[in-house]
Amino acid sequence: MERCPWCGTDPLYQHYHDHEWGVPEYDEQALFECLNLEGAQAGLSWITVLRKRDRYRQVFDGFDAERIVRYGEVKVAELLADPGIIRNRLKVRATIGNARAYLELREEGRSFSDFLWGFVDGTPQINHFSSMKEVPAATPQAEAMSKALKKRGFKFVGPTIVYAFMQATGMVNDHLTSCPRHKALS
Repeated sequence: MERCPWCGTDPLYQHYHDHEWGVPEYDEQALFECLNLEGAQAGLSWITVLRKRDRYRQVFDGFDAERIVRYGEVKVAELLADPGIIRNRLKVRATIGNARAYLELREEGRSFSDFLWGFVDGTPQINHFSSMKEVPAATPQAEAMSKALKKRGFKFVGPTIVYAFMQATGMVNDHLTSCPRHKALS
């Protein structure tokens, strides 16, 4: 199997590439989790977050927005002291604020999944890149999603982060054409 080269030889990274990355995700809580983890990755490598993902799920209550939104200063201090996550105050507070924004969207009767997938008309976009050099850092759809998320109060959702989120959740298929996952997900 000629995988996309970004996952290298790390078994955890390869498993993520082979079974998760680019698979269309419509579950709202899974999308909320992924968006926050992509934000936590800002300035770091994805493998760093991937190695810490299980701990994130534990300390952030399975990314249950209704629980996260109630986090106070004691919980924030606990999170910032936990070496199992990325201990960045802005990123931790962003997750709490993102929970609030997520719940406000739901209170309006809007589906988070429909809101996000609306930027690609509800259908994965299939790209046909043959090298990593061709893959963009962001697209007009990612820029529009980023702007809409920021307007709703989400943090750590710049266009590059949002495009990585779109790739991870299968809104776009950016597996290289030489990768068997490209065909499997097309």
